[in-house]
Amino acid sequence: MRLLPSLLLAAACITAPAFTSPAGATEGLEQVLHGPTRSAKFAARDAVRHPAAVLEFFGVKPNSTVVEIWPGAGYWTEILAPYLFGHGTYYVALPAGQDDESKKDAAAFRARLDAAPGFYRHVKVTGLAHGQTNIAPAASADFVLTFRNVHNWMYDGDADEMFAAFYRALKPGGILGVEEHRGPADKRQDPKAENGYVRQDYTVALAQKAGFVLDGSSEVNANPRDTKDWPKGVWTLPPTFAMGAQDHAKYAAVGEADNFVIKFKKPVK
Repeated sequence: MRLLPSLLLAAACITAPAFTSPAGATEGLEQVLHGPTRSAKFAARDAVRHPAAVLEFFGVKPNSTVVEIWPGAGYWTEILAPYLFGHGTYYVALPAGQDDESKKDAAAFRARLDAAPGFYRHVKVTGLAHGQTNIAPAASADFVLTFRNVHNWMYDGDADEMFAAFYRALKPGGILGVEEHRGPADKRQDPKAENGYVRQDYTVALAQKAGFVLDGSSEVNANPRDTKDWPKGVWTLPPTFAMGAQDHAKYAAVGEADNFVIKFKKPVK
């Protein structure tokens, strides 16, 4: 069910970034967003993904310990790795399943890191799959972040296990940040989320079941043009365009999916 874009591998090693000691979180992040780690393909999506606003909403700082879950093609890695390079700690938990798709995704991502050690040599790689949930040392992370992945775990039937892993990795008071394709609130949630859409309240319930407390929501990535009834689910829309050339202009005009952004806190006991 994971439809991940191909990873763009750097052609040669790149020297370490010069922006390891930003004067402030916002200034440092803007430097990263316009810096040499960004591919043109990913930077072009900033207008719809709003990375600065999302990270500000979550509260990520340059000295944070962050675990990113299933980083996909690396959109956020291009941002978080240099942003945390000098003072923070950045884990990526790759798909760790034994199926061919998970192995291929993990190998491609590792190749991306190996191709640019100047930028990525401080990235700590772990894995996440059913039965393998040691994404970071227990109670060590300030933030666990996952972008557009909840539907995958629902399809695999292990969403509860994943959220429990996030809870274990976070410090008391730590933040779980979630972005996901928002399913319609007036329709029953498919427990397998086969169309890629997940109701926001369903995600809240998953997090609360693991022990989290809802700490806020943002509409920064909302898209009211997304009617959520597409022939190939959310993947009909950009950037995947699962229908190919058929009605391409129509789906391009809709834009990327309607996405909710929410954060949860691990209680301080």
